[in-house]
Amino acid sequence: MELPLSLAVRVERWPIAGSFTISRGAKTEAVVVVAELSDGRHRGRGECVPYARYDETVASVTATLAAITGKLALGLGRIALQREMPPGAARNALDCAFWDLEAKRGGRAAYSLAGLPELKPLITAYTISIGTPQTMADAAKAAAARPLLKIKLGAPGDLDRIKAVRQAAPTSELIVDANEGWTSANLAENLAACAAAGVTLIEQPLPANDDAALAAISRPVPICADESVHDRNSLAALANRYDAVNIKLDKTGGLTEALAMADEAARLGFGIMTGCMVATSLAMAPAMLVAQRARVVDLDGPLLLAKDRPDGLRYDGSLVHPPTAALWG
Repeated sequence: MELPLSLAVRVERWPIAGSFTISRGAKTEAVVVVAELSDGRHRGRGECVPYARYDETVASVTATLAAITGKLALGLGRIALQREMPPGAARNALDCAFWDLEAKRGGRAAYSLAGLPELKPLITAYTISIGTPQTMADAAKAAAARPLLKIKLGAPGDLDRIKAVRQAAPTSELIVDANEGWTSANLAENLAACAAAGVTLIEQPLPANDDAALAAISRPVPICADESVHDRNSLAALANRYDAVNIKLDKTGGLTEALAMADEAARLGFGIMTGCMVATSLAMAPAMLVAQRARVVDLDGPLLLAKDRPDGLRYDGSLVHPPTAALWG
């Protein structure tokens, strides 16, 4: 007989090394919410990042988690959780805590519980924050030995930024994230500049509610949906506009939906990217299961922090290794 579950929720703040800047603004710390499930013998943890872009706050996420504690004590499980709570950061933390707890209870790795082969190390992108062309060139030059760089764009002057970055990092594969910062008026010239720089993927160039132009324009570089896609239910609307989808656990509401979404995205012919918010290794660990089938992996969150949590993922340059049981799963 399984013991009833208790839930502890805490907010943690992790300083960023320098600052992290995208077209919507900058931040100097990662504020995460950790959910910890316990049956009195074993505990499982999950981490999420509330994101204002999706109308989430630390207060709203912690309140959502607090509201479900009674149902957990009455036997609510991971599968029922998918119906009980909508996709988003709160469900992500709790869903991943369930996976971790199940792994600890059964003495089996989470990938085995998911029916997946043993996890392999993967190359992750390394993010270059948006700034002046010279600032970005300097950052790209310092990271030029990394095989894959993610370049934040989405503001006037992007043509100069991507040219400067390419000159500073001539051998790195480049992907671009415009964070909804382009318009239908400058889309063509920005796409052409990225193609000229050898960019291999562009994330979310247009606002999620104003991306129809993507279906009516030649796409010289594959376009990946980020803010336009959340879970399986949002995939159908992407037809003819996007070539790939960025699967983030904070959007899908956890690993359970992320794995199912990856299956459906592949069935529909979308390429798969696995992304993250700026967070610790506890948030990256479950995403490693989805990342095993991704064309592009962007799980560099811990590399952007001043320090990571104990037992964090091991990064050898841009090669990220699977989590140990001491961290998650």
